[in-house]
Amino acid sequence: MGAMKTLISNALILPMTSENVSFTGDIGIEGKKIVFAGKGPQDFVADKTIDGSSFIAMPALVNTHTHLSMGLMRNYKDTAANLQDWLGEIFPIEAKLTDSDILTASRLGVIESIQSGITTFNDMYFSQAATAQAANEAGIRACIGLTLFGNLEDSKKRMAKNPKDIRYEVERSDGRIIVSVAPHAIYTCSADTYRYGHDWALDHQLLLHTHLSETKAEFDECIAEHGKTPLRYLYDMGIFSGIKSILAHCVYLTDEDIRLLATLDASIAHNPTSNCKLASGIAPIGNYSRQGINVSLGTDGSSSNNNQNMFEEMHIASLLSTVSSGNPGNLSPYKILEMATINGAKALGLDSRIGTIEVGKEADLILIDTKKSHLTPLNDPFSSLVFSTQASDIDSVFCQGKLVMENKNLLGLDFESIREQTNACWDDIQKR
Repeated sequence: MGAMKTLISNALILPMTSENVSFTGDIGIEGKKIVFAGKGPQDFVADKTIDGSSFIAMPALVNTHTHLSMGLMRNYKDTAANLQDWLGEIFPIEAKLTDSDILTASRLGVIESIQSGITTFNDMYFSQAATAQAANEAGIRACIGLTLFGNLEDSKKRMAKNPKDIRYEVERSDGRIIVSVAPHAIYTCSADTYRYGHDWALDHQLLLHTHLSETKAEFDECIAEHGKTPLRYLYDMGIFSGIKSILAHCVYLTDEDIRLLATLDASIAHNPTSNCKLASGIAPIGNYSRQGINVSLGTDGSSSNNNQNMFEEMHIASLLSTVSSGNPGNLSPYKILEMATINGAKALGLDSRIGTIEVGKEADLILIDTKKSHLTPLNDPFSSLVFSTQASDIDSVFCQGKLVMENKNLLGLDFESIREQTNACWDDIQKR
């Protein structure tokens, strides 16, 4: 038996390969791969055909910074004054979490991700194998961070355990699960921990994922303690040498920082909703982009957002860029969409496989139902996606050529059961 062939016919295709290019046509999928986009060959005989005449077809979304299982703490302690106060409320709860708790929460998180059009997420948390298991069960992609906290001794203990736990999930994922090294932040990790994380990433050719310059307090404290900005502090330690990195937030960068970052193999994961919710600030992403820095989008965890809705992130990212610059043209809708698709794929080193609709790439794509009052008339589809589209408009989601959601129905996932398990899990945690 040959590979499954799927035809999406007569869709409005946004390939995300050239600015503002869209066209009506067909998409052919054979096995994992896109075999045509536009006019298909007459001899392509599909096993499954989807009428795309009312759909926008676009690349699936890439969430480059989240703590997926923190959905357990959604809508909890939302009135904290700032990041540090909020962490003071969250850390005691996290200390109670078990692998089973995180598996339950991750299962809920992958459902929310799929319903939001996300097929790839970059995670930093504990019990990494549990989150990888949830991604595998759902059939989506994940970059799982081997999270480091504290001093060097603590970090070595974590790394003695974590890679062994996650290996099974990586091996059975058909390339959908990859791994990063993830020192949490400069205010929770020692310099030796960062060096250890860098060396591990370099030795195993892994991505390094960390929080950086998220708040003014972090920025000011680093200068007071080290006489350097957070970026320069890590750079001078050699943390970016020879590896690829994703830096979450980067709300506070000096002009010198921006010039330096543009020379590195590093991407920013911009988290606009979380930065607003925790009063962290507004990252000047238009300036970063114009300086040649690859800017991608993340949701952060659902306890500081409080969802995994990348359409909301695109909308808020665009509005904040406009209001902070005083220029409605600071970042076009197309540029914002790039951040949620191909820029995210580039950040994770996956841009040869996903992020655009092109022949030869793996078929990670979403179909958006345009027969909605808030999408009528459609006019500019790029503007529509950033300013009008809701996650609930997503009809179907493909990952690696397979449908993981069709006609809004999750395939192979029992939402009601997982929802009940999550509520029971949270009730139990509060009693511990």
